[in-house]
Amino acid sequence: MDQKRELSSIDLGALVTELNRYAGAKVDKAYLYDDDLLRLKLRDFDRGRVELMIEVGDVKRAHVADPEHVADAPGRPPNFAKMLRNRLSGADFAGVEQYEFDRILTFEFEREDENTTLVAELFGQGNVAALDETGEVVGSLSTVRLKSRTVAPGAQYEYPASRLNPLDVSLGGFKRHMRESDSDVVRTLATQLNLGGLYAEEVCTRAGVEKTLPVDEATDDQLRALHEALSRIGERLRSGDIDPRVYEEALDGDGEEDGNGDAGSDTDRDPRVVDVTPFPLSEHEGLPSVGFDSFNAAVDEYFYRLEHEDTDAGEAPADASASRPDFEEEIAKQERIIEQQRGAIEGFDEQAAQERERAELLYAEYDLVDEVLSTVRDARANDVPWDEIADTLAAGAERGIPAAEAVVDVDGSDGTVTVELGDDGTRVEIDTGAGVEVNADRLYQEAKRIEDKKAGAEQAIESTRAELEAVKERKAEWAAQQAAADDDQSDSEEDDDEEEHEIDWLSRSSIPIRRPEDWYERFRWFHTASGYLVIGGRNADQNEELVKKYMGKHDRFFHTQAHGGPVTLLKAAGPSESADPVDFSEQTLREAAQFAVSYSSDWKDGRGAGDAYMVEPDQVSKTPESGEYIEKGSFVIRGDRTYFEDVPCRVAVGVQCEPVTRAIGGPPSAIVDRAAASVTLEPGMYAQNDAAMMVYRELKSRFADQSFVRKVASADQLQEFLPPGGSDIVD
Repeated sequence: MDQKRELSSIDLGALVTELNRYAGAKVDKAYLYDDDLLRLKLRDFDRGRVELMIEVGDVKRAHVADPEHVADAPGRPPNFAKMLRNRLSGADFAGVEQYEFDRILTFEFEREDENTTLVAELFGQGNVAALDETGEVVGSLSTVRLKSRTVAPGAQYEYPASRLNPLDVSLGGFKRHMRESDSDVVRTLATQLNLGGLYAEEVCTRAGVEKTLPVDEATDDQLRALHEALSRIGERLRSGDIDPRVYEEALDGDGEEDGNGDAGSDTDRDPRVVDVTPFPLSEHEGLPSVGFDSFNAAVDEYFYRLEHEDTDAGEAPADASASRPDFEEEIAKQERIIEQQRGAIEGFDEQAAQERERAELLYAEYDLVDEVLSTVRDARANDVPWDEIADTLAAGAERGIPAAEAVVDVDGSDGTVTVELGDDGTRVEIDTGAGVEVNADRLYQEAKRIEDKKAGAEQAIESTRAELEAVKERKAEWAAQQAAADDDQSDSEEDDDEEEHEIDWLSRSSIPIRRPEDWYERFRWFHTASGYLVIGGRNADQNEELVKKYMGKHDRFFHTQAHGGPVTLLKAAGPSESADPVDFSEQTLREAAQFAVSYSSDWKDGRGAGDAYMVEPDQVSKTPESGEYIEKGSFVIRGDRTYFEDVPCRVAVGVQCEPVTRAIGGPPSAIVDRAAASVTLEPGMYAQNDAAMMVYRELKSRFADQSFVRKVASADQLQEFLPPGGSDIVD
């Protein structure tokens, strides 16, 4: 049987309750894979790392994933991901709802400065739209412009037309919808009652009604049985009475379905997944299944296995051309988006012109319009019903009264009338509760609002052009990387000895960019020569955050004897990772101490060396002695300390080329061997920005590919690794 690739409305209904259990988790970062898979990395106080996955391509899903199932972060984030990072970083996940019975999930995120709504459309072509607090689209993966709805930056988000919810419909309503069909029972349930094929068949099976029975031959008792089966499914979802299952299907040795369902043969391959459901289905009674504690866990496991089964089935040799990213398709896609955006801008121009024309027609036909408004206002003042007003105007039109002839519609619910003005009969809707001037001004304001939307669309087209250039740049980088790989392969084949070939990065004409995105990069940081992470605060707020949020029980806390040093943590493990006690080497400890000293006031004051101390995490407290006060970013240290005296104030700043490409900085013993090129500094006379420019020029001069240094280690990026105060380059 075909493998499930999209979650159904019933599946989403079961997922929403479980996803809301993560309310309160805080967003760290957003990632976008292949233009259709959105990953939001969150942190939950109780659960630690939370990975929310939303995919809207050929596979359509939304669930929290096991971190082990999450792929490494992609390279340079596209504009949509950048926009989400700006709006969602630090925001709290407030909850999620399913829109009616549609395959649409609405995620709410709250932040002090602005709230954001993410709408995931898990149907059709699929889409994700970010909305501001007014419901206006800030950005979307795809631009949609249909007669029925628009999803585009600057426009109010419009949901699709409402769909009948078959799980809530009354018996009378159910019978009426069924009786209106000229098809059979299962097709009517699947399409007109929006159940989809599988659950339509399931309802028929549970009700004991033949699937192919024509609706016009179904008895009232049979329709009642179908409605009761539907109601039981709805009640089960609402009560949370679920028993999630991942269904499997055995394959024979040739990869074909085993018609006997025998998974025990030695020649059989591992079974493949075919479906995931919130409760067991009678339609899958003959299939083996695996139970799960939560439907979210079942969905995660199902799509993880589905992805790997697809990968295994379509695996190509390492040198196959199929492994090449389809840059041409991505370029064509961005060009199509630009063309759509140009069309939208032209549409905004036309709409704004039409609104202004309507406003000018009101003034051009001022007396006539004023007569219409006065007639309606006088009638309403005498409590004349809207229907009678419409009849009176119609009678006046028959008698040839110009003001009455101009009226083509009366809408009492909105208190408006529509008039035809000008030689071409342009229709203008006017508010009968306002004068001609106010109605004209409203139209002018609408024209201005449309022009503002045009400005937003022009910004969007510039962003898309930037993304197009980024794709072209990635294509060039990929080609350079492949050429470099081919060169390396040729060198390897010609190299008769078995020693590992060391790449000469400095002489390479082109170096591929492989940017990391690590959680600690907003702090001061480096990796020791033995590989342990050391992080330090840049200010009092970060000092507080490091101790309260990131200090583990097996870490080490470092600080300088001099006032004004950063909190420095030697990490035994990353956040949310289990850690065992670590016996750090003396070199590792001294590197952490040198880091603490070099980024303290010792450097700023021009000292060549300073003292630091180390304590265990449980010796660090925010509770002062009675009568004392502790400044923000400061802490009380109790108990014995381990001292490191006369630690040199020195840092090395360089460029790392493998396994990732980025600027790095820290104690020279930890940096020099890790960097392809580096510069060592000590306290001196050059201001921080001047020293950063000197280092940048020196590093740039060492690489044949000077554009590489500009991309990964600009002067601004290098300055992040320089201590505050003056510096000199050490010869």
